[in-house]
Amino acid sequence: MIGAIAGDIIGSVYEANPTKSKNFPLFSPRSTFTDDSVLTVAVADAVVTGRPYREAIWEFGRRYPGAGYGGTFISWLRSAEPQPYNSWGNGSAMRVSPVGFAFDLEADVLREARESAEISHNHLEGIKGAQATALAIFLARVGADKEQIRSRISQMFGYDLARSVEDIRPDYSFDVSCQGSVPEALIAFLDSDSYEDAIRNAVSLGGDADTQACIAGGIAEAFYGGVPEAIRTEVMERLTPDLRKITEDFCQRFG
Repeated sequence: MIGAIAGDIIGSVYEANPTKSKNFPLFSPRSTFTDDSVLTVAVADAVVTGRPYREAIWEFGRRYPGAGYGGTFISWLRSAEPQPYNSWGNGSAMRVSPVGFAFDLEADVLREARESAEISHNHLEGIKGAQATALAIFLARVGADKEQIRSRISQMFGYDLARSVEDIRPDYSFDVSCQGSVPEALIAFLDSDSYEDAIRNAVSLGGDADTQACIAGGIAEAFYGGVPEAIRTEVMERLTPDLRKITEDFCQRFG
């Protein structure tokens, strides 16, 4: 899951200042974790401890209230008994990567991805985005090649993955929906030749950079066998002690 968190931190600078170039600094003094990382760690904590996803996500979200959540999710966090609100936003996909790394059966991955999503994002597209992301990570983990991943995800979820980053980039803009951002993040991974290249592809789309790099980064980590040490070091230095510890513990257990 460190690959997803790294994508979030790298992309954080470019969410409000989009770029259409792959030639950009990976880190700057303004590079920081956002809600993507906080909620990814929350899902990891739920997986490790066995407590409900809703409880963990609610707790971590309230612990980091200024991490950059959407307005409706903020209302969800402020509720004493938060309920699903039929969201199709990509928040369900950005936080799901620990599920793809932790479970060893495809059926378990799909079930847990659904459960992690539907506490808030219970719209069909919100669930699909989480399941597609988690399944892509699982398939990459167990040795599927890119064409197998492309085919399975396309057939199961109806995403158009026949495009390339070069096809998408010129006319693409900010889109927080699962249906309008998860397929593009998947393509950023599919068109890459390394972990770093996947992140650069995702950011260069000029869309929801931190979330799309988070999604692409988790899949790329699984496929390429990890995250370059220089990137990992930069990421760990930017996490708070509690987020760092859970991330390290999860990676040691499921790495």
